[in-house]
Amino acid sequence: MGCEVAEPESWEPVLSKRPRPDSMGITWLRALFAFAWAALIVLPAMPGHAQESWVMDKEVNLTLRTGAGTQYRIIGTLVTGDVVTILERGDGWTRVRTADGKDGWIVAGFLQTSPPARIELERLQQESEALRQRVGDLSQKTTELRTANDEIESQDETQRLEIERLTRENFELRAGARWPEWITGAGIVLVGMALGALLGRSAGRRRQPRVRL
Repeated sequence: MGCEVAEPESWEPVLSKRPRPDSMGITWLRALFAFAWAALIVLPAMPGHAQESWVMDKEVNLTLRTGAGTQYRIIGTLVTGDVVTILERGDGWTRVRTADGKDGWIVAGFLQTSPPARIELERLQQESEALRQRVGDLSQKTTELRTANDEIESQDETQRLEIERLTRENFELRAGARWPEWITGAGIVLVGMALGALLGRSAGRRRQPRVRL
C-alpha cells in the first residue's frame, strides 16, 4: 500500500496572503516619518530638553513658583540679566532652573536666548577693564625687567673696570718685584766684564819679551 499526499486545490490563496515588498517599505517609511514628526513636537516640551536663556531687559521681577500658576508658593525671584535653564514649557508658564539650582515656574514670555544689551555691555566693560589691568601689569613688568637689565649691565661694566684695574696692578707688582733680579743680573754682567778686562791686561803684560842690553 502506498501513502498518498493530498495536494491543495490551488496555490493562489497561499500566495495572495504574503505582503508585497513595496507595500512593506512604504509602511516603514510612514511609521518613521510619523515618529520623527512626533519627536519634533514633543521634544521641546520634555524636561530633558534644556535650553539656556536670560531674563529680558525690561526691568522685570519674575516670581519663581513651585507650580504653573499664581496659586503656587513663591520660592524665589528673577530679575533682568539672570540666566536660567529652560526645562519645560507649559500653557503660559515655563519651568526653569536658576543658577543656584532652584527649579520652578515663571510666567512665559520674559526670556530670551541671548544676554540683554545691558548685561552684554557690563560684560564687555569688565573684559575691557581686565585687559587694561593686564596691559598695566605687563607694562610694569617690562619696566622692572628693563631696570634689572640696566643694573646687570652696570654691574658688568663695573666688574670689567675692576678686572682691568687688578690686571694693571698685578702687572705693576710683578714688574716691581723683578727689579732686584734685573739689578743683580746687570751687576754680575758688569763684574764679569771688569774681570775679563783685568785678566786680559795682565795676560798681555806677561807675554811681552824682556829686552836685555
